[in-house]
Parts: sequence; C-alpha cells; structure tokens
Amino acid sequence: MNSKLLTIFLFISVCLIWGTTWFAMEVALNSIPPIFATALRFLLAAPLLVLLAKILNQPLLFPKGKRRWLFIVALMYFAIPFTLMIFGEQYISSGLASIIFANMPVAVMLMSGLFLSLRLAKHQIFGLITAVVSLCLILANEMEMGSDDYLIGTVCLGVAVVMHAVMYVLVQKHCKGIEVLTYNALPSLIASLFLFAVSTVSENVNVEAFSWDSISAVVYLGFVASVGGIVAYFKLVQVSTPFKASICFLIFPVVALFISSYINGEALSQQSLIMMLPLLVGILLTKVPKGIFKQRSILKTANSN
Repeated sequence: MNSKLLTIFLFISVCLIWGTTWFAMEVALNSIPPIFATALRFLLAAPLLVLLAKILNQPLLFPKGKRRWLFIVALMYFAIPFTLMIFGEQYISSGLASIIFANMPVAVMLMSGLFLSLRLAKHQIFGLITAVVSLCLILANEMEMGSDDYLIGTVCLGVAVVMHAVMYVLVQKHCKGIEVLTYNALPSLIASLFLFAVSTVSENVNVEAFSWDSISAVVYLGFVASVGGIVAYFKLVQVSTPFKASICFLIFPVVALFISSYINGEALSQQSLIMMLPLLVGILLTKVPKGIFKQRSILKTANSN
C-alpha cells in the first residue's frame, strides 16, 4: 500500500473507530455496570498493548525517575476519565457525548496556555472562543429540551475532557519522549486492577445478567477502540501531519451522531445541528499551525511581485 492510500485508510479507520466507540459504550451499559465495564475494557487491551510494545521494542516501564507517572497516568488518564465517560453516557446520548469529547483540542490548547505558557495565535484564540461558545449553546439547548439528568452526563464528560487535557500537557512537560505503547500498556493494566477493586466495593455486578451485546461491546472497546484506535491514530500522525490527523476530531462526532440517530432515533435539535458548524470550525482553527496565515500572505505578496 502506497503512502497516500495508507494515509486515507488510517484516517477513515480512526474516524470510524472513534465514532463508534461512543455507541459501544452505550451498548455496554445495557447490562454491565460502568466501572466494571471500564475495568474489563482495559484488562482486555493491556496484554495486547504489552505484546505490541515487545514486538516493536518499546519499553514497558517509564524512564528512571519518572516511574511514579505510571500510576498517575493509570489513574488520572485512564481509570477516572474513561469511567466518567461511560458513566456520563447513562444520562446523555452517545452523539452528544462525542461532541463534548471532540473539544479535546480546545481543552489541550487552554491547558497548554496555563501550564506551558503557550502563546496562541490570533486565529487560535478566535477558534477557541468560537468553539467554547458554540458548545455552551448546544449544551444549553439540549439540556432545555432534555431531562435534568443531562447536567450530570455533561459534567461527567466535561471533567473527563479536562482531566485528559491536563494529563496530556503535564506528560508533555514532565515525560516528553515516552513511547506511545509505553504510555498505554502498563497504565492500562494498573487502571483495570484499580477499577476492579473499586467495582467490587461500589457496584452490584451480576455476571449472569450480562448480555452478549454488552459483552461484545466491551470486547470491541478493549481490542478495537483501546488498541486499534491508538495504533491507527499515532501511525496516522507519522505518515501525515499532526494537523491533518487532528481533523479526525471534526469527523468522528458526525459518525457518532449518525449512529445515534439511525440506531436509537436520538437526534440533536435543529438549533444544535446548526451550531455544530461554528463548533467544528472553531476546533479546526485551534489546530491550524501558528504563522500559517502569515506565510500565505507572504507567498501571495511574493507571487504578485
């Protein structure tokens, strides 16, 4: 497969995997408690991630002096945020959940400004404001039309996004250069063991009541979403550019919304769908590299001369 076809294949794969993940979490919840489902998801993913790390000769342990980050990442990036995601889907649709999570680039940009003193370009600031305002309008509109429980689901997803963004920035600051599989393999295993312990004391787990649909959804989350999604996305970044790969954040919510509407009949209101356009444009602008508009202006000036 040539590089162009590989890029297209990876891009489509990431969009489909991320887009279907939200519906899979919704199906898993039909008969499996959220904490146990998340623990099982990571337990399934961990051995395959460890195997891939060995095959690709990537270390399992974080570098010396940074080993404590194994546990920080396991809890603050995997265990708690992913549990909040699936817990929140008990109260809001998978489509709306995906829209909230699609704002990850915006959250990362904000946290980079706070923790890394990142200076944003004017177009990035405009995109950030546009995305935040659009998301707030969508959420306000959907909460007004939905039940009071919408707030619970929204807060859970919002906290998960913020936690992921903070962890992304902190790891960039303190653990830069750690391989992708190193970052995911053992932390996934640690997260699963922690969540199984929490589930034991906080959930009433009846394995006999698990449906095949829910079990299949967790297997999909473990193998395809947690492993396939990671490998496909970071391979996509390698063969294209981070900016092009980030466009997946604009596509996967559309996939999730289509699935939610087609299978469950859960559709956003017309007003919210209209607000999706400025939301996606705002997210896109936050990912446009600095200086790109200045470069184009210089090129136009040079060509005109």
